[in-house]
Amino acid sequence: MKKTILSGMRPTGGLHLGNYFGALENWIRLQDEYNCYYFVADWHALTTGYEDTDNYKSNITEMIADWISTGLDPERGVFFLQSSIKEHAELNLLLSMITPLSWLTRNPTYKDQLSQIKEKNITTHGFLGYPCLQAADILMYKADFVPVGEDQIPHLELSREIARRFNFLYKKVFPEPQQLLTKAKVLPGLDGRKMSKTYGNTIAFSDTPKEVQKKVMNMVTDPARIRKTDPGHPEVCTVFAFHKIFNGEEVPKIDSQCRAGEIGCGECKRKLAAKIDEFHTPIYEKRLEVLKRKDHIKDIIREGNQKARAVAEKTMEEVREAMKIDWI
Repeated sequence: MKKTILSGMRPTGGLHLGNYFGALENWIRLQDEYNCYYFVADWHALTTGYEDTDNYKSNITEMIADWISTGLDPERGVFFLQSSIKEHAELNLLLSMITPLSWLTRNPTYKDQLSQIKEKNITTHGFLGYPCLQAADILMYKADFVPVGEDQIPHLELSREIARRFNFLYKKVFPEPQQLLTKAKVLPGLDGRKMSKTYGNTIAFSDTPKEVQKKVMNMVTDPARIRKTDPGHPEVCTVFAFHKIFNGEEVPKIDSQCRAGEIGCGECKRKLAAKIDEFHTPIYEKRLEVLKRKDHIKDIIREGNQKARAVAEKTMEEVREAMKIDWI
């Protein structure tokens, strides 16, 4: 029997190349090997974005369109909306009853984001307690594995600790989910920083091919290189970082030509733009077609919700029975 995996994304709008190579590429690869549950983490989005929900619905639609356009298949996995499965809220509440406060305050993401996100008030109960909701998401479907990068292992360990504590206090209901380490390809933003919508340095799947070409031609290159004949330093060049993802076979040649001053930044960017276009344009065109059928997107989520809810209802029956709170 296939093992089960679960993963989710916050609906912050259309996806970009960084999202694809950081997570979505692995999701697509895993969908034939596992029973896959992929969910729209809309409640998680509220933990830091509760003040601005104007684009909430359109963000969900666009993200699902991006999933489908890039190759994630609702016929080979379950797509569902977190907030549509109310059992997640119930399990979150019950897990919060048994989770020590010290476990939450030591969470590295909690500390990091409190220091980094100064412009928002995230000193809220929801933000502090989101690991309980995360655990509820994972444990609800008794996921064997959660695809994560190495930086996310501490978060998953907390979910395991919560599962372990529940099983000890009551009886064994939950397996302890293991990490499925996925090697993500790190793609910088157009300015060399992390690719993020916050920085406005992304190439999104919603960008037209002309917009993508313009963005590539404006990318940051080696600041020490003034003339074409100047020796380049590919290791500090954003364009070269993209070449390593999109133009692997040519990387050694581009590296040597750059260092020898035999290729200019303009020509290097044009080569990259052509490679990105080969990848991006078919997804962009499919995305346009998918978005013409928004009712079909809703049908996919409704069907996924039904499948997810059936599993969630069964799990919660087991949870209530284990806790001896199933009086009725």
